[in-house]
Amino acid sequence: MYLIFLGVPGAGKGTQAVVMAQNLGLAHIASGDLFRQALEKGTKLGLQAKAYMEKGVLVPDEITTRMILERLSAPDAERGAILDGFPRTLAQAQALDEALRKENKAIDKVIYIKVSKEELLKRLSGRWICRNCQAVYHIINSPPKIEGKCDQCGGELYQRPDDAVATVKKRLAVYFAQTAPLIDYYTRKGKLTEINGEGKVDEVTERILSVLQKVEIKTR
Repeated sequence: MYLIFLGVPGAGKGTQAVVMAQNLGLAHIASGDLFRQALEKGTKLGLQAKAYMEKGVLVPDEITTRMILERLSAPDAERGAILDGFPRTLAQAQALDEALRKENKAIDKVIYIKVSKEELLKRLSGRWICRNCQAVYHIINSPPKIEGKCDQCGGELYQRPDDAVATVKKRLAVYFAQTAPLIDYYTRKGKLTEINGEGKVDEVTERILSVLQKVEIKTR
């Protein structure tokens, strides 16, 4: 089974992808981790990607897709995999479908974890980090015992520029603009299922599992 998890920053996509991979015995392939691993190992594709990254430009879709396919051929992905963070664009989605088709494979399901903009702003702009030990807090979900101070070391808590409300709004706008064509693409293919990403983590997990169990039965 080959799955794609889509979701804006803060939707819980990465968390759910890891949980689902463990539940279903599938490989969890996060594009960010994949690049780091390829660079660390010095693979041919990793070095090609590095050349673009050092220039400060996007890695071409062809290289990224080939890296994903290379990872999908690993033994732990024999039963299938969950793609987390890829594809990001329509061009990548089309390239992935074409590459999988040549190997007689296909994406079975795309899970789009949807969270309201209001909730996303609360989740993303509420994060604070300790300057000393880097412990992470959230003003709503996991606030410190003393405002502005780390529970673990007493260090000062600060908010990264990326987590400021104005910056978060811009990040979300960029993501929605970039991902809208992807959502439309997979919807037209009849592969996208929208999941309510609000509520407790295990509640969202149950919603996704109920969908994927039906997919697993159909693909047997």
